[in-house]
Amino acid sequence: MHGIVRGLRWLIPFLPVMAAAQIDPVKRDLIQFGYNQPVEGRAPLAGYAFYYHNQPDCLRTNLTWRLALAPVYLDTEIGFVHGFGPDTDFALGLAGGGFADSYNEIRGGKWIEEESYDGHGAELSSSIYHLFNPGQLIPLNLVVRGGAHYSAYEPNDSTVAGFQPPDDGTTFSIRTGLRWGGIEPTLFPELAMELAVWYQGEFRTGPTAYGYHGDRELEPDTHLFWASAALSYTLPQSKQNFFVRLIAGTSLDADRLSAYRLGGFLPLVAEYPLSLPGYYFQELSARQFALINASYLLPIAPSQRWNLVFNGATAGIKYLSGTEQPGDWVSGVGAGILYRSPSDRIKCAVAYAYGIDAFRSSGRGANSISVLFQFDLDRPAGGFNPTQPGRWRGWNWLLGR
Repeated sequence: MHGIVRGLRWLIPFLPVMAAAQIDPVKRDLIQFGYNQPVEGRAPLAGYAFYYHNQPDCLRTNLTWRLALAPVYLDTEIGFVHGFGPDTDFALGLAGGGFADSYNEIRGGKWIEEESYDGHGAELSSSIYHLFNPGQLIPLNLVVRGGAHYSAYEPNDSTVAGFQPPDDGTTFSIRTGLRWGGIEPTLFPELAMELAVWYQGEFRTGPTAYGYHGDRELEPDTHLFWASAALSYTLPQSKQNFFVRLIAGTSLDADRLSAYRLGGFLPLVAEYPLSLPGYYFQELSARQFALINASYLLPIAPSQRWNLVFNGATAGIKYLSGTEQPGDWVSGVGAGILYRSPSDRIKCAVAYAYGIDAFRSSGRGANSISVLFQFDLDRPAGGFNPTQPGRWRGWNWLLGR
């Protein structure tokens, strides 16, 4: 039984709270899997495995039910379409389960197992989504979301006896932002665009010192600000796909549990995955950053089912205090192969990545392998039509605390 628990632990820590960034208007049934395996060094197992279901017109025409189910973790939301008026939706969410708040300490390219620990949590949330431009091809939305999150921490098998995890406690949060456009929660979306700005405030009740005799602290409140611009486009005949995303963020009073964490290549691990190919997942902790991700898919078979995948990322970072390392600019590149089934129900990719500036025991440079899989249980047969307006109305969703 103990071995089963250890095996489940890596499947869900990176899937903490899948709250939608808008009420998703599209019926979906998706199975998603992602895994990163470093070649050098020891790192926390990094991956996700979950089932995502979205059901518009659930019981009533104005209700949408969203469910995200992972091993020992569940996140669900009921959305009331036009709940606060003709252009304003309302939603209530519930999430909770094991290991979702676990923390792994990584400094200088080394996983510090003795300072890592497990965390379990539960959350209640409510959200308001207001559409400013009804009837327009690209929607402009205001999102306001409040939540209360309870976390319980405990040592794991590797935590040393002298290291004390944080005390259990509740964090209240408020998130608000403007989003123009959106990106569907799918692997390698064919057509999407987004411009967005966000603020998130986190307010802890009774934060205390923890670690070795209280050598580190949790801030009573943290303020995060970030902006994103993204574009994905598929050429209608050749099916070549181009994707680029620029995201930049800053913070006030960030700590280890609230800082931005960059690294790894798991594109569906978060609404805004801070990917750096070749690095450990969440290897770098930042209080400020600017990150560019880009990928290119090139069909290599007459059926256009086999594709070469190329991706790269580069970032400027100002590290969180206590996690610094030499060099404030990091980059990574990768390449692999993607298979798409004739109906596009199945997508599967295997990729190699090289972290150019990653620190390892042998010096700079690190290698890793990624496996990504998506099974769309509800996708109808048929080709991709880049002029279909509904393609621009796929909503992004949030996989974050």
